[in-house]
Amino acid sequence: MRDRLVLGPILIALLLALLWLDGYLDRIPCPAWLGQMGYPHPTLPPGIILFIVMLGLSIMAARELADILHDKAIDASKRITTMAAFFGLCVSSFIPRNFNPSTSTLGPHWDPATGGLIVSSSAVLVLIVALRFYSRHKNTEGVIAAAGGTMLAFVYLGLMFGFVLAIRREHPVWTVAWVLLMVKACDTGAYFTGRAFGKRKLILWLSPGKTWEGLVGGVVASMAVGVIGVMLIQWKEPPSHPLLVGAITGLLFGLIGQVGDLMMSLLKRDAGIKDSGKTLPGFGGVLDVLDSPLLVAPFAYWWLRLMLPLHG
Repeated sequence: MRDRLVLGPILIALLLALLWLDGYLDRIPCPAWLGQMGYPHPTLPPGIILFIVMLGLSIMAARELADILHDKAIDASKRITTMAAFFGLCVSSFIPRNFNPSTSTLGPHWDPATGGLIVSSSAVLVLIVALRFYSRHKNTEGVIAAAGGTMLAFVYLGLMFGFVLAIRREHPVWTVAWVLLMVKACDTGAYFTGRAFGKRKLILWLSPGKTWEGLVGGVVASMAVGVIGVMLIQWKEPPSHPLLVGAITGLLFGLIGQVGDLMMSLLKRDAGIKDSGKTLPGFGGVLDVLDSPLLVAPFAYWWLRLMLPLHG
């Protein structure tokens, strides 16, 4: 409890500071050579700091995932697991937008299907590399499980995590903060409400510490952050019925985040461990902190696409 109370505010302050820096860089004029290559915006690309932070977190989380697979007696290589997560994040982060041949000279002229084909081709490449690596000793034992773990890292810590940067590319930096704070508000509210009032177990066989009372407290906290965020963020075009949008958004993201937490609990319980690591005292490992945002990010991207105008 004490570790959570000390480290939690520090992590939130660090997150907000990094997002502020990311937003600050977004206002700096881009170098001339980018404009000469056809970069369409007058300022630096959004998400530079965010990508660097996400890359570091993805690598740390991939190593924890490899340890979880090892605890399940799966011979997962930390190098290959990290490579898969790194590659998945880069692929999802740097897929080019559609270019108009008459206005852009940056690279080839992508058609709408190209992005999906890039991701599909990348998945095929990761699978081939994994199968080749785990069969390098001319032994087939454990190849399916190890290659499956590699693909899990590619999707879970790569493609899914990349949706955070996709949100940043299309919305102001404080929209990213809003999404992440809603998710973690639900985690925090569920933890403290559950400790204070929890009696009825949510899913006893999967996560004995979670309660229905904790879930309600977490969702209420997430909805509160959702409403406050709608009122504080300077939207380019505010959504219609902003308070209702904020409450519904907080409700959805809070619930989805709890499902993400349960997904990680499923992996850890299968491996017979309590925490994914010991990197963060009071929280466990990096995966124990990222589990809820990882699942929320893809849903948040499409929800924001429906509810809010694109930035710029």
